Amino acid sequence: MIGAGAAGRLHVSAAQADPRTVAARARFFGADVVDPDTGAVRADRVVLSWVGCTTYAFAMAGSVFLLDAWVPRLTSTGYVPATAQDLADLAPEAIFIGHGHFDHAADAGRIAEASGAVVYGTADHGVNIRAQVRDSTFRTVALGDGTSLPGERHEFTVGSVEVTAIRHVHSAPTAPERPGGSAPFFPLPELCALVRHPPTLAGVVQSAARLGDPEGGSLLYQFRVPGFSLVWHDSSGPLTEKAPQVFDVFADLAPTDVQIGAVQGFNQITNGLRDPRRYIEAIRPGLFVPTHHDNWLPGLTASAATYDIPLRGELSRIPTEHRPNCVPYTTRSTT
Repeated sequence: MIGAGAAGRLHVSAAQADPRTVAARARFFGADVVDPDTGAVRADRVVLSWVGCTTYAFAMAGSVFLLDAWVPRLTSTGYVPATAQDLADLAPEAIFIGHGHFDHAADAGRIAEASGAVVYGTADHGVNIRAQVRDSTFRTVALGDGTSLPGERHEFTVGSVEVTAIRHVHSAPTAPERPGGSAPFFPLPELCALVRHPPTLAGVVQSAARLGDPEGGSLLYQFRVPGFSLVWHDSSGPLTEKAPQVFDVFADLAPTDVQIGAVQGFNQITNGLRDPRRYIEAIRPGLFVPTHHDNWLPGLTASAATYDIPLRGELSRIPTEHRPNCVPYTTRSTT
């Protein structure tokens, strides 16, 4: 159970750190980059630890963030060996929400209340996430609202990290793009995780209450420090049909070293992985890391391996001089 209220919040200072925070940071980021006394993460490292679907624990310039906030447990409890309490123990400074569906934001309220993290997202995300806990006291920052148009851009700083947030669109099916379009792709669901990590009543009950949470708008984020930048987006929408001007906004971002982008989406049924490719073409990262392509909801989803061949085939459509390196997600990566 995550503690609520200011008295239960976690803090890290140079003088004294909560042992839970030191242990959690060492576990998620590696003991080699975490001070065993203060819990501080080395400022000259960028570290990401995947927590399921599109949620990451993220350390940059010494700050600790969460990208989305949900640990899979609806139909596969234990599929990722972490809990919402573990993420609160990290004492994140901020939680960045890509969009408000349950598989991205269902644990955000409890984590923010327990840790004191500031939640960044649209105004709609803030309202819905505050409603997840009783008498919420954590702060939310609105990056646009229901009237915001795709392409709207927000610039701000968290700690010493410069952040750009861009409104885009959630994945959605569109008519097949022909001729020469991407081949439809829909892998058969893989049920093995249901056997290895069967659902529990508690997991189902906790998640069921959030199944109807609205999208609330979709945001793409770029995080920058001198000499390095990272883009993360938890959905890839059909901008080609719905908001092609957003590609120009992406292209206007500072050069991107690493892009972590969702490849699973509703449009794969008719247009394969075209939408993720077009995000990549506009952003032009040096390295692309796919996300939202694992078996996060066994019974409906498939493993990441099933996306490897179609993703590499889609990337081959990008001219060699602009094609990024591509690696599968890992539980921990350090730059």
